[in-house]
Amino acid sequence: MAPHSQFLAEKKCAIVACPFSGGQPKAGVDEGPMHLLEAGLVSQLEGLGWKVSFDGHHQFEGISAADDPPIGILKNPRFVSRVSEFVANVVGKHIANGELPVTLGGDHSLAMGTISGTLSKYPEACVIWIDAHTDINTVESTESGNIHGMPVSFLMGLGSKVEEFSWVKSILKPENLVYIGLRDVDSGEKKILRDNNIKAFSMHEVDKYGIGKVVEMALDHVNPDRNKPIHLSFDVDALDPSVAPSTGTPVRGGLTFREGHYICEAIYETGLLVAMDLMEVNPSLADAVSVAQTVAVGCSLLRSALGETLL
Repeated sequence: MAPHSQFLAEKKCAIVACPFSGGQPKAGVDEGPMHLLEAGLVSQLEGLGWKVSFDGHHQFEGISAADDPPIGILKNPRFVSRVSEFVANVVGKHIANGELPVTLGGDHSLAMGTISGTLSKYPEACVIWIDAHTDINTVESTESGNIHGMPVSFLMGLGSKVEEFSWVKSILKPENLVYIGLRDVDSGEKKILRDNNIKAFSMHEVDKYGIGKVVEMALDHVNPDRNKPIHLSFDVDALDPSVAPSTGTPVRGGLTFREGHYICEAIYETGLLVAMDLMEVNPSLADAVSVAQTVAVGCSLLRSALGETLL
């Protein structure tokens, strides 16, 4: 048994709740973790046989967002950096303790921290990034300065260096990253994907091949021998807005309910999952029914990634 298979064998996981919104401008995404937990996520995972540790929401009041002027056009750079570094240390400690970290966002800039934490233990790990967006803008290519659209570039060391993010080791290799579900990619990001030979499956490929084949091809690319640890980073906006409406940057034409769940089920079946993120649930951006629907879908995705099956 591969060393990282212990997570699924021992079934110990840790909820890392990150009420953080500093990587983007819309209020409310910091409330996502609370809603997921109030929906009963811990008991749901325990019902699947997991020993779940949860020591409360991580609070970032001690990491001040005040006096944080832009660096170039990067917004809240110090705040995002310090919170992400904190999260990296938390995730790394859970993995070292034999617990599978399940990080609840919060915005997707947090993945800079979660994936750094995984790579600190497993530098050979591959990342499967499920999203409508690539989140790989660099300092040069970003038009908004919102860092939730940039974490992958920091993890890969692309673009100009920013001293505030010097703690990021930048060891994610292009061949260890694959995207599924893309459909809203900036022109600058398309060039970055091409220049770095990064494998990506847009909704065009999902339509063409079906989700089963796409997941198989994605795994064949980043994990051909099925022996590398997997970090699954799932942005709920990968799903079609009809499925998960309460998120900050919804884009029509996304993954169906079943396609999203199939991805999680298939990753669990590999036995290689060592960490998962669920990001960008924003309960402030829709009516109560849509919020409840999005939260329920988020919990369901997490259950599927941790072993819930249809039969």
